[in-house]
Amino acid sequence: MRYIMTVIWALLIGGVVSYVLTSMAGDPFNLNTSLIISAIIAVVIFVLGDGILKGNSQE
Repeated sequence: MRYIMTVIWALLIGGVVSYVLTSMAGDPFNLNTSLIISAIIAVVIFVLGDGILKGNSQE
């Protein structure tokens, strides 16, 4: 369940970040770029949550 919620939040946050950055640059919004940013955010969260941060808390 936490993976599903992580993907949903990553899609929402990635979409907002992409929209704001393209609006500030004056470029048109591109959904593909937003999905790529969201996928990168989700992978980083998975790696940090299950790997790096979990390993450091047990020491």
